[in-house]
Amino acid sequence: MISNATRRAHREIEERLRPFVARRVPGSEVEDVLQDVFLRAQRALPDLRDDERFGAWLYRVARSAIAESHRQRFRHPLADPEAPEATAVVETSGVSPLEAEVAAYLVPLINQLPSPYRETLTLTELEGLTQQAAAVVLGISLSGAKSRVQRGREKLRELLGECCRIGVDARGRVIDCEPLRPSGCRCKNE
Repeated sequence: MISNATRRAHREIEERLRPFVARRVPGSEVEDVLQDVFLRAQRALPDLRDDERFGAWLYRVARSAIAESHRQRFRHPLADPEAPEATAVVETSGVSPLEAEVAAYLVPLINQLPSPYRETLTLTELEGLTQQAAAVVLGISLSGAKSRVQRGREKLRELLGECCRIGVDARGRVIDCEPLRPSGCRCKNE
């Protein structure tokens, strides 16, 4: 039997954590993440060394559960009903039709990258997060996120170079796109 004091304490903790979690995950996942936080906290409570630091420790557990929730969404993007269509993320306002076409190639090419680069570029380039925010979501340092973005962009450039010959003007705007294979770009077919 759970005492009334325990129930009150649980409710107070949940009232404090709910807004924190709700700002960081989609609405449909808030309950699942909160449940995960409580489960992780219950399992790790015997390892808590300083009872006075319980609040900070609990928020660290919550951040870990939130990051795991984000990683799960990236591992299983089709299972996320609130995820926007990947092709809809690429903005085409103010760009030429050729640039929009090349931009559309990037989504399937990003999906071909190894996991750390794919996740980081998806967050920064497709979802528009800052590198700092992506670092928090992925649970890595800012310098680690910057390195992943830089390496991911290099790998993406290589994949695009294997697929197409892209001509750019002095300002870096796309002026020509020619498939290198007779069958066309593999990024169009995926």
